[in-house]
Amino acid sequence: MDNQTIGDIYVNNDKLGEKTKQLVAALSDEQTAALPEGEKWTIAEIVEHIAIVQGGMAKISAKLLREAQGAGKASDGVARLSENFKTKAAEAATLKLEAPDRVRPTGNQTVEESLRKMDAAREELEKLRPLFESVECSDFKFPHPFMGDLTAHEWLALVGGHEARHLRQIENRLAKAEG
Repeated sequence: MDNQTIGDIYVNNDKLGEKTKQLVAALSDEQTAALPEGEKWTIAEIVEHIAIVQGGMAKISAKLLREAQGAGKASDGVARLSENFKTKAAEAATLKLEAPDRVRPTGNQTVEESLRKMDAAREELEKLRPLFESVECSDFKFPHPFMGDLTAHEWLALVGGHEARHLRQIENRLAKAEG
């Protein structure tokens, strides 16, 4: 995670997005709608949640980058991820977290609709790439309910971290169903 460039984060996020798309595209409607005992969300709802969160992260990043751009400090393209972010990200990987109401799935959209929304969020983030790479944003933060105050660079990294978390959840669920 140290000395990553913004480009590195984009590559990672894109790989995770493609992996999620390929995995869920191969699933039947029955698989995406199944709610195993002890689980709160179906796979379709997990994908909907990812789409909601990514849309929000794109909006937060845009806001922070506009503020940072106004300050006029240039960046060298290195993603500045704080020790707090790294520690919280590692901790989050071991915990079962409760999603705030605003990012809980409704269950009213198809996997295809959620994937389209994820694509739209990625397009918005791609439009922001020149700002991510050129604007120093460490002085501008927005709070995350678990991670604390995050910069735009940290929100961008969290796009992939969040998706990876739920991708593992889906993979584990499918492995249990098969096994």
